[in-house]
Amino acid sequence: MDDFIGLISVILIFSVPIVAIVTNFFKSREKIRVQVLEKELELEKLKNENFLLETEKMRLELQKMELDGPKDEWVVK
Repeated sequence: MDDFIGLISVILIFSVPIVAIVTNFFKSREKIRVQVLEKELELEKLKNENFLLETEKMRLELQKMELDGPKDEWVVK
């Protein structure tokens, strides 16, 4: 019986640091996951901003082409 109590005591003593190590591992992994998600969100924002800028640039180029194009091309002489 004394051996059983001693074994349980040893298991309990060593289980506390192991639980702390595992908990710390999961916390650090979640912090990394949050950082990755923040970077992905920032990247998506930049992609969206780039898309809007390119769309505006194409709109302006099209408008310029319409203004600079030949005006009398369809006039019958």
